[in-house]
Amino acid sequence: MATFWFVSAPLVSHTDWGGLMKTAQALQRRGHDVTWVSEARLGGWLAQHEIPFAPIRATGWLWPPPPAPDLSNLPPQEAVNLRYKRALDTWLTEDLVADAVEALLALADDIGAPDLIVTDPFLSGVALAAEALAVPLVVCGWPAQASLNAQQLFPVQQSLGTDSQQRIDRLCRRFGLEGTNFDRGPTPSIISPHAHINYFSRGWFIAEEHTLLPQNHFVGGHPVTPDDEAPQWLQDIPAEQPLALVTLGTVFTGDLGFFSWAAQAAVHAGLLPIVAIGYNPLAPEKKAELKAALPRGTRLLNWAPFEHVLPRTRLMIHHGGMGTTHAAVVHGVPQIVVPHAADQRGQAKRVAQAKVGLNLSAHDVRQGMLFEGVLALANDEHVAKTARQLAEEFRALGGPQRAAEIVTGILNGGAG
Repeated sequence: MATFWFVSAPLVSHTDWGGLMKTAQALQRRGHDVTWVSEARLGGWLAQHEIPFAPIRATGWLWPPPPAPDLSNLPPQEAVNLRYKRALDTWLTEDLVADAVEALLALADDIGAPDLIVTDPFLSGVALAAEALAVPLVVCGWPAQASLNAQQLFPVQQSLGTDSQQRIDRLCRRFGLEGTNFDRGPTPSIISPHAHINYFSRGWFIAEEHTLLPQNHFVGGHPVTPDDEAPQWLQDIPAEQPLALVTLGTVFTGDLGFFSWAAQAAVHAGLLPIVAIGYNPLAPEKKAELKAALPRGTRLLNWAPFEHVLPRTRLMIHHGGMGTTHAAVVHGVPQIVVPHAADQRGQAKRVAQAKVGLNLSAHDVRQGMLFEGVLALANDEHVAKTARQLAEEFRALGGPQRAAEIVTGILNGGAG
């Protein structure tokens, strides 16, 4: 029996990535000792999934981020630089990362170091702590990619890349480390020399094929078979009624206009909208405003159980979060993605490249293209067939069971 730590930022979405938590559960079923490590706020969520939890004071992830500044009066280059720096600060604020390293080393002193650490892709403190503990690191959810050539970068990217590298260098000196779990090129990132496990297919990243490194493993995934009954509100909807699931995940939940426009477009195409707005609290007046803007019959929820809803869903309209996108793919559901930030733009492009849906910008939505897109996809059998074929491709790759084999294989001198 081996001992594994799974470490994530203290956000529910960071326990997913298409299969991170399921990989931990697969290792548990094989008899291994699995502990999930994050900040205390995730304790209730982990308890629901019956995974032992070790809270630490910091994971190195800056959350919540500071309020967004007003960029409207700044020169364009300065505004872009500020946006890039805010993104960098999220995963590489030095004092916060150092606090995470110290917390992880203290945990190892308390309960013993693991044989291997599995991490979500953006926890710099975990990358440093794994080196300090001399245990292998596996990154789940994001492929290992070669650094871009410095000559291909815009000046603002070059500047931020230099800043990133300087921050990593200072942290390495602080803890007496070499930074073996970081790419030291002009666009620094966390890179495991052992394995990166991604819950999509290699073909999903076809546009980036030339940048993918050898330690990548693409394991796809498959739908979860529910072990409980569908919620009553879903049972009450006639089985022949096609559904549209509308969500912005768990973070970008304040865009009330998106929910309203997507629901109106769904009804226009003959679909019943299921709108899941997340658990971030809405002021009562805002929620009342949203309810008034939704078509009659819309189901307005904080959360929708994908395993029950997606098998009945004709179309999913969402933000492009990796876990949400993955869920739509493995259920063979066509998608319309309106990205709001960060990696969502990449996911939106890949949805379009795979021909399983559309990539729309916020401007496109304001121009009425969401109505056109929903109407086009709701009854497009070719797209539906392509989505089903992609789901079968993902299923054949093995999913979290294959990920568990890869992780245990590293301890046996290989990579599964």
